[in-house]
Amino acid sequence: MKKLFAWTSVLAISAIGAASANEALMSEIDNPDQWAIQTGDYQNQRYSALDQINKDNVGDLQVAWTFSTGVLRGHEGSPLVIGDMMYVHTPFPNIVYALDLADEGRIKWRYEPKQDPNVIPVMCCDTVNRGVAYANGKIFLHQADTKVVALDAESGEVLWEAQNGDASKGETNTATVLPVKDKIIVGISGGEFGVRGSVTAYNMETGEQEWRAYSMGPDEDILVDPENTTHLGEPVGENSGTNTWEGDQWMIGGGTTWGWYSYDPEADLVYYGTGNPSTWNPAQRPGDNRWSMTIMARDPDDGMAKWFYQMTPHDEWDYDGINEMILTDQEIDGEERKLLTHFDRNGLGYTLDRISGELLVAEKFDPAVNWTTGVDMDPESDTYGRPEVVAQYSTEQNGEDVNSTGICPAALGTKDQQPAAYSPKTELFYVPTNHVCMDYEPFRVSYTAGQPYVGATLAMYPAPESHGGMGNFIAWDNIAGEIKWSIPEQFSVWSGALATAGDVVFYGTLEGYLKAVDSETGEELYKFKTPSGIIGNVMTYTHEGKQYVGILSGVGGWAGIGLAAGLTNPNDGLGAVGGYAALSDYTALGGQLTVFALPD
Repeated sequence: MKKLFAWTSVLAISAIGAASANEALMSEIDNPDQWAIQTGDYQNQRYSALDQINKDNVGDLQVAWTFSTGVLRGHEGSPLVIGDMMYVHTPFPNIVYALDLADEGRIKWRYEPKQDPNVIPVMCCDTVNRGVAYANGKIFLHQADTKVVALDAESGEVLWEAQNGDASKGETNTATVLPVKDKIIVGISGGEFGVRGSVTAYNMETGEQEWRAYSMGPDEDILVDPENTTHLGEPVGENSGTNTWEGDQWMIGGGTTWGWYSYDPEADLVYYGTGNPSTWNPAQRPGDNRWSMTIMARDPDDGMAKWFYQMTPHDEWDYDGINEMILTDQEIDGEERKLLTHFDRNGLGYTLDRISGELLVAEKFDPAVNWTTGVDMDPESDTYGRPEVVAQYSTEQNGEDVNSTGICPAALGTKDQQPAAYSPKTELFYVPTNHVCMDYEPFRVSYTAGQPYVGATLAMYPAPESHGGMGNFIAWDNIAGEIKWSIPEQFSVWSGALATAGDVVFYGTLEGYLKAVDSETGEELYKFKTPSGIIGNVMTYTHEGKQYVGILSGVGGWAGIGLAAGLTNPNDGLGAVGGYAALSDYTALGGQLTVFALPD
């Protein structure tokens, strides 16, 4: 009896510790003076309640200070600010700096991992990393080589390490991690190498693996309950992760999980999306290829799936579904609903009920999108929730070794991972987009572990008969499913947006401009050109009573891979090198944090 009591006490103490850790993190996140999580908050809204900088004075912004990261190539993600400390990360080799804001940004510690440079060739679209996470006095980094590292936030000491994947098989990482309760939730990259996608939870204190949910495979692998896990309100049934695949092709099925994660503490669900099925040649993988291209809602405690929604069954264009899920509480038809809004690579903006997975809205957020006429929204229809594919732009119907031309959007999507923002004041979403089309020629390819498993050749170019540029920054109404205003840009907007209570929205451009616009009208209020193209995410914080805005510049990512990796063949970079060739006329490589403030 004593042993039982002792074990029960340990479990109770552990549960209290986990709850405390989560409550402590939520308190850090809820403090607008800090930027305690990459997504701004668990809801992924990227909204700040700070309003010292507002639409009336933002035009007076000045550079307050800068910091060189010492690394070239693409700088995605953003710094974190916890109290007086700022934590800055870099692309490969994934250096982490702790800067003391109370001591003129002095480097308090740095972590410099020693990674095998052979990981670089198996990273799909530049050596980017979307930043570190903070919880319970620790900084968490998921390195390119898939090693998950916990660092002491005060000293930089390595507290534990866990190996999440195997780079020799093409498994890499570009994403941040999500701290939830007593766990760190991480994904995996490598869909272009036939990796089978998964999400894994590690214990925050020990680094021990607690569960892993694959994107496809047997029910016990993908952590579903055939009767209680639903897809558009219906049970998924047995073998849902294998019965739309031919043979055992699901074992190299893709569906990687390299995007953003959000969490609803009240519903106790984590939300994320899965990527493209492998290979890019659709003729080689008949069927819907579930559960690639899918929004997933899971219990963070055990990974069990509550609901799925597959947006692009049997993908033919590489329209990964990994973009962020933004959680809001809004009114629809007079009823308050708990919503999830997602801007997919396929060019459709989705609004769903995040508790039930009910599909409410699915509309194009770029008029150039032409591969589909739209989604069947009739719940009584046999094709409910499926997009209607236009035969002219179907790479499968046109056949292998046939170049399908004029497909919009291109494979990098109407929006890739660059996160949108939401303002509860306007109830609008501010979305960085690509305005790019492509030619796509699939070909037969065989699988070899650790070798590219793509099977298509691409060419990219601006959407024809439009404004001539390759991007727009838009304001989107997720209830009506329509664009409220749109700002044309010469290149794709590859930066994450920030909305603030000061009625200002910030974003960056591939040429290197930080821009501030009016949240109601889109009127440009300020711009400043940083030393390199911006693919980072804008953040804000206060220190000693003064509000600051920070942005990482450093051109790269998929759109900037030509510059970042010195590529010149137009077909390289999965077609991006040719499409963005003119970018080299406007910016050059660099790695810098630029911090802005109003003059004293």
